[in-house]
Amino acid sequence: MSTAASETTNTDPYFQSLFADRIGGANYGKDNEIYKFEKIKRAKRKAMAEHPDRKLLDFGIGENDCMADPSVRKVMNEEVNKPENRGYADNGIMEYKQAAARFMQRRFGVTLDPATQINHSIGSKPAYAMLPACFINPGDVTLMTVPGYPVAGTHTRYYGGEVFRLPLLAENKFLPDMDAVPEDIYRRTKMLVLNYPNSPTGATATQAFYEKVVALAKEKQFVVVQDAAHMLLTFDGKPLSFLQTPGAMDVGVEVHSMSKGYDMIGWRMGFVCGHERIVSAFADVKDNSDSGQFMATQKAAAAALDNDAIPDRINAKYRRRLEKLVATLNECGFECQLPGGTYFLYAQSPSGTKSGASFAKAEDATRHLIEQFGIVTVPWDDAGSFLRFSVTYVADTEADEDALMQETKNRLGDAGLVW
Repeated sequence: MSTAASETTNTDPYFQSLFADRIGGANYGKDNEIYKFEKIKRAKRKAMAEHPDRKLLDFGIGENDCMADPSVRKVMNEEVNKPENRGYADNGIMEYKQAAARFMQRRFGVTLDPATQINHSIGSKPAYAMLPACFINPGDVTLMTVPGYPVAGTHTRYYGGEVFRLPLLAENKFLPDMDAVPEDIYRRTKMLVLNYPNSPTGATATQAFYEKVVALAKEKQFVVVQDAAHMLLTFDGKPLSFLQTPGAMDVGVEVHSMSKGYDMIGWRMGFVCGHERIVSAFADVKDNSDSGQFMATQKAAAAALDNDAIPDRINAKYRRRLEKLVATLNECGFECQLPGGTYFLYAQSPSGTKSGASFAKAEDATRHLIEQFGIVTVPWDDAGSFLRFSVTYVADTEADEDALMQETKNRLGDAGLVW
């Protein structure tokens, strides 16, 4: 390679200084920090290279392992060939909004006007990216639980706002301590983002907690955004919607996803529902962000929402798998129990091994388990050191599930973990 070519390769592009500060400014692309999911990928590659005959036991996958129900795919197959579905959907078709309204009424007793209190989103993730645009000005605060899904916080910062972190601790049953928020933070708070059933802790919220949140929102004057992505994967009673709480409709919205409860990972369908003025603001931002999900997809999702047998079946499968995993891990020294919801199990990370290895944080334990034993988990070190196990592994039969649990038990036994 010529010297000139080498110099060109090593020179920043002319627009390097033009990158926005929100993504790193002039230093964008030069950060050498390796994020935990990339570290997990590297550890998996290393494990597979060093032990090509050893199957990875992957409990790190955070998405459903099955395709959408055949009845839903049948509707999609029919609708995709109809010319009336070819155009832009913009802020959504009434058929999907009406199905969402029926779902909310039937499952939770919540009455919503589909024309004004519901709007679709292309999955729930874009909703968390857009809602801060409705409320956050420079200096405003979004309250967010940690560990948690970071998107609303990321976009809060994009708009010049700040994130105040609410740690989820076992001693508080993984509910945020709202009394610990300083008054000067409350004065600047515009949004509180919740997520129950909670990912990754698996905790569920109580009616009393939601009642306190509603009262606080009115007193301190902020809006509430409740992430209900795992709502239908509730195991400790009937699923509880935030909007069932008296007064909740006055202070916020709930965001639902078709992914977790309907095996529609990748279909990108969800909806925002609640106070009509917040839904309207979301729709205005959305109208300037996308042109709506494909109408055939919305119609297939509407059919899914009308079929309660689908989420009930998925719920039963993941509950069964979690019960097996809890039993297996407890036999291997972990102390865990069936979560209130989600398909995740959040377990205290080991501190080391009987052979003398020590783990300063969960991330160290994760890499050790992947590289030495081919067991993949996701580490969380935000509020204590925990490992997240997901039961979305691929297993065609219950016998396959049992075989996986036995292999997990064998390998963890060899690991000799201590706490």
